[in-house]
Amino acid sequence: MKEYWTKFTAAVPMPFAGALLVAATFWGFIAWDQSHWWSAKDDYGFGWLVPAFVAYVIYERWSQISAAAAACVAPNSPRAGGWAGALITIAAYTSLGFGALMFLAGAFQRAGAGSSYPGTLAITLGAAGVVLPWLFLNAPESASPLKNASLAQDARVRLVAWFTFPVLVWLVSAPMVTAVENTLSLFLLMKVTKVVFFTFDLLGLPIEQQGNVLVLPKGSVGVADACSGIRSLTACLFSGSFLAAVFLDKWWKKISLVAMAMMFAVLTNLLRSLFLTAWAYNYGPEAIEGKVHDWAGYAVLGLTVAGLLCLLPLFNLKFTFSSDFSEDEKDDPVIPPAKP
Repeated sequence: MKEYWTKFTAAVPMPFAGALLVAATFWGFIAWDQSHWWSAKDDYGFGWLVPAFVAYVIYERWSQISAAAAACVAPNSPRAGGWAGALITIAAYTSLGFGALMFLAGAFQRAGAGSSYPGTLAITLGAAGVVLPWLFLNAPESASPLKNASLAQDARVRLVAWFTFPVLVWLVSAPMVTAVENTLSLFLLMKVTKVVFFTFDLLGLPIEQQGNVLVLPKGSVGVADACSGIRSLTACLFSGSFLAAVFLDKWWKKISLVAMAMMFAVLTNLLRSLFLTAWAYNYGPEAIEGKVHDWAGYAVLGLTVAGLLCLLPLFNLKFTFSSDFSEDEKDDPVIPPAKP
């Protein structure tokens, strides 16, 4: 055990190594608290993968983390100076204090009333507010830092940036407050119902909409909350975040892939609703119950992940331009061959 600790502190010196252990403790507590919802709600069943994916991302990035920690202690290590340095320090302490208060509020709620949406969300938000600034404030210090760098060049910021996914991904696996979830689910549900009705009406097929109920020739089909797409939206958001963290290097690429994951989730859920309505149109509402309904839901996530995997090579394309002649060669005069 001592040997592993020695290797650990050699890769990331104290006190940053200790800060990582504190972060791991927070993540363990979050996983224990959220596991109740992962078991109770199918919408958040993917949460069981979050601890494993967090561990994998840190393991996969460990060489970059070690290099970033070494850059923090190197001579002339860049530090944000002036107003930027003061601003990030103030933001770090403010986030640390606010996060600690929110985490304690959620923990007391958990201890007194058991699992609850507000308590779990407070714990998750509070931990995120604590861990990132805690890692920043405990980043290794250089004996002779260079305090005139920009905020993006600050070695401490570059080090903490590697932990963005491990810290923030827990917000995806945490259940939303009931009011927010119900409002978003109702909005998506009504949009799905309107699109399905418009599509069938455009095709000239007899159909009638009554709220979130579609009246078909062989019976009525209710567009339930599960068909709103909120379940696939959260799961696809998690999948897109993981793929972006592992396979993409630029921030604009990561954000774009996460946005595409959300768009794919909405579009594939519309396709799923159209398929189920068409199936019920032909075979009756009872035909979409059971396996047909469940497998259509699994197909939504599968199609989204497949689409994101197809997008990864496009995001990683690197365009290079070359010519047959270099600039020097273009300027050189062409000398015709001597006549024999």
